[in-house]
Amino acid sequence: MKKLSIVIALFSVALVQAQTNWNIDPSHSSIRFAVDHMVISEVEGIFSKYEGSIITTKADFSDAKINFTVDVNSVDTDNAKRDGHLKSADFFETEKYPKMTFVSTSVQKTGDHKYNLKGNLSLHGVTKEITLAMTYGGTTKDPWGNTKAGLKVTGVINRTDFGLKYNSVLEAGSLMIGEEVTITAKVELAKI
Repeated sequence: MKKLSIVIALFSVALVQAQTNWNIDPSHSSIRFAVDHMVISEVEGIFSKYEGSIITTKADFSDAKINFTVDVNSVDTDNAKRDGHLKSADFFETEKYPKMTFVSTSVQKTGDHKYNLKGNLSLHGVTKEITLAMTYGGTTKDPWGNTKAGLKVTGVINRTDFGLKYNSVLEAGSLMIGEEVTITAKVELAKI
């Protein structure tokens, strides 16, 4: 019994040592979104405040476990009036729902350094499983000896699935604001 306990303890230590923890470096990352406006153009914006952590045991991030939180109050479309409207009860309702979170549930390889990333997105009081495309850009050391890695995550969500239903009908009958929102996250990770 004592030998079994020692083997289990050694195995646990080996697993912990093989695990790599990463934090998102916000000064070298961006979270962007785009949505159709009046059918003829797009409005783009960013979220400037966010944090995230990733745990991996494989060098290619094929088993990444991702936890990501966005401060929805940091929405910025380069138009203060529109940003205020986005924070209001018509859209994000940031006083009631100040955070958006993503927690991964699986990663599936689709090609060389390319993956389908599944997880639960919680936004505006609603949690839905979504699938995003993830590209692993590689790992390197910076000039100060820190290990860095790069990921690009893209996808499309339907904002009405999360209760973001505000809209107006244009003269021609089209919707003023598109329902599909394109998300692009380019993140640089720092090994901790």
